[in-house]
Amino acid sequence: MFYTIDILGTIAFAISGVLVAFNKRMDLFGILIIAFVTAVGGGTLRDILIGNTPVSWMKDMNYTYVIMASAILAIIFRSKIDYLRTSLFLFDTIGIGLYTIVGIEKGISAGLHPVICIALGTMTATFGGVIRDILCNEIPVIFRKEIYATACIIGGIAYFLLLKLLIDTNLILIISVTIVIAIRLLSVKFKLGLPNIYRN
Repeated sequence: MFYTIDILGTIAFAISGVLVAFNKRMDLFGILIIAFVTAVGGGTLRDILIGNTPVSWMKDMNYTYVIMASAILAIIFRSKIDYLRTSLFLFDTIGIGLYTIVGIEKGISAGLHPVICIALGTMTATFGGVIRDILCNEIPVIFRKEIYATACIIGGIAYFLLLKLLIDTNLILIISVTIVIAIRLLSVKFKLGLPNIYRN
């Protein structure tokens, strides 16, 4: 289940990267690079911090194959993807939900404190998007008013609370991912955000 979530997150973020590259009218090489860094950027930083080297995607070629296949399919069927902005938001949201749990699980496997695990989960979920946005000359979503990293943190807290209930691990994974996605979707739909510290 954990590996499946990791692969699904990779697919979601790779497509997210392709959509941003489309908006910036990049060439094929640029599209593939943006797809790749979006999909593995956060996980690479996480693995380096916990000393898991070579990093995950270097040890398992399935990640590279999945990213390449996702990018190529997104390019081929780009005319079928209506409303790129909506599609980008959806795939990015799914990606942060899935990758939050991947990062937390990696932290737990490394024997780290729950707070650090949640931080790793948030980093895994958001830093690929940060790198993507920087390379595409955009202000990263995580640094804007929108609820983004906060959703990952809340989902991470929920994950550890659910562990205390001793319910099925797969169910915990599904519920936690759903919480992250739901918070992100609701925050955008109802225009919820963190307090504005700047006065008009």
